[in-house]
Amino acid sequence: MDFNKIKEMGLEYAEKGRNAAMDLAERGRTQAKIVSEQTKLARAQRQLGALVYSLAKGNEENQPLVDKYIEMIGSIEANLNALKESLGPAAEVITHDLDEEPAEGSGITVEPTVEKDKKPDTDKKTCPQCGAPVSEDALFCNKCGAQL
Repeated sequence: MDFNKIKEMGLEYAEKGRNAAMDLAERGRTQAKIVSEQTKLARAQRQLGALVYSLAKGNEENQPLVDKYIEMIGSIEANLNALKESLGPAAEVITHDLDEEPAEGSGITVEPTVEKDKKPDTDKKTCPQCGAPVSEDALFCNKCGAQL
């Protein structure tokens, strides 16, 4: 074999390696986006549940606000599905693994999250329209329905 042929083969393998690394990096970014969207979805669903509960507890109705939350959850689910489709079959494994609890004896422990920097009650978030107190991660006001 001559030197030029060896050089060409080396460049070819280097190019294949670079392409594989770029593909893996892109898949990693997509997987991170999937995890982020799943977190957003869980938060929005939790907020919708809290809203429905607070409305039911106060014998109130605010269907337009509930509809806004449902629409927002639908758009998050659409984004999540688009990301999963772009990733291909590997997305099913990722989401499946995230939904499972670690097996006992696996050496993986899940510790409860602790809020380290808990703010005093005086710094609570309020609605800019009506001034009602709202939770820190709320997207809409529970009282008037304004988007925060």
